[in-house]
Amino acid sequence: MLKDHKKASGWQGTLIGQGSVAEGKLECEAGLRIEGSFRGEIHCQGQVIIGETGEAHSNIHGADIIVAGKVVGDIASQGRLTITSSGLVEGNVHVAKLVIVEGGLLNGASKMEKPAPVSLPAADSNKKAKKARQPEAG
Repeated sequence: MLKDHKKASGWQGTLIGQGSVAEGKLECEAGLRIEGSFRGEIHCQGQVIIGETGEAHSNIHGADIIVAGKVVGDIASQGRLTITSSGLVEGNVHVAKLVIVEGGLLNGASKMEKPAPVSLPAADSNKKAKKARQPEAG
């Protein structure tokens, strides 16, 4: 019956539910949602969501991060950090994209960098260069 519920909700990540308290180092390949309290390090390859009732005293590294609760610690992401209207971040953020909804709070420094551009493979660029050098028939 529990498996049917998971399929219905579509959530396939780690959940720290409301009323739960956890401490330590957390590493996830899928998503993470915190509705309870967590203290420690978080490294997640998927999306990290700190729900409205969630509180994390943590440094967080994740693909995309949504804060609707409270985070005390630094946040790093090569994706997007979204702080919702109920969200509070007390720490420094280093992200590619930053969205703060009206009412959301960020108490700390922010640093944003564009992702590195994808370069073409050398073989493709040589073909284009050779085509450009050929004289036109006239």
